[in-house]
Amino acid sequence: MSDEKDVHDESNLEKRDMKNPADRDALKRAADDFLKSRKVDAAAEIADEQAGEAEAEDPLAALEKENLELRNQTLRLAADMENLLRRTARDVADAKTYSVANFARDMLAVSDNLARALEAIPAGARDNDAGLNALAEGVEMTERAMMAALDRYGVKKIEPVGQKFDPNFHQAMFEIPDNEVPNNTVHQVVQAGYVIGDRVLRPAMVGVTRGGPKDAKPEDAE
Repeated sequence: MSDEKDVHDESNLEKRDMKNPADRDALKRAADDFLKSRKVDAAAEIADEQAGEAEAEDPLAALEKENLELRNQTLRLAADMENLLRRTARDVADAKTYSVANFARDMLAVSDNLARALEAIPAGARDNDAGLNALAEGVEMTERAMMAALDRYGVKKIEPVGQKFDPNFHQAMFEIPDNEVPNNTVHQVVQAGYVIGDRVLRPAMVGVTRGGPKDAKPEDAE
């Protein structure tokens, strides 16, 4: 009998508790929190699905990116090869032009000796000695043939007389006082100079004027 009364009392208590507004609010809040958590979980699942779909599309994007990288690498490689070909062509051209520079320089010394031999012949001696004249003609022919051969390899004689002194092509040996000629003008050549291509093979040894007007502009050097 007592047990039945207790059960009845607990049932009445639960009914009274459910009628309590505070209890109903707490239960409502709990239900709302539960629904919110379910929405968050659902949103997370949707995001995961979208990410999975994006990952499924990534192979195409990755392929396009790889193709772009390969194209850029190919362009860089082509540019490097073009630069290499230009440098190689320039080096080959320089080697072809300047490979004989040392040999040509030595031949110029021989040419100088031939010229000195001709200059050593006294004036009029060739006219009175047929043998000497024939020898001199042979020396002249040898010198001309040598200079023609050097010319075929790009060796050119510097003609500086009347030009402004240029330390890149001329070597000043002495000064010549002259008030009528612009100052620092090449007036005399002691030893001929030569170039090969655009490089000086041997500078011309010259005498330059001193004392003339400094603001005058003599002929430009060739």
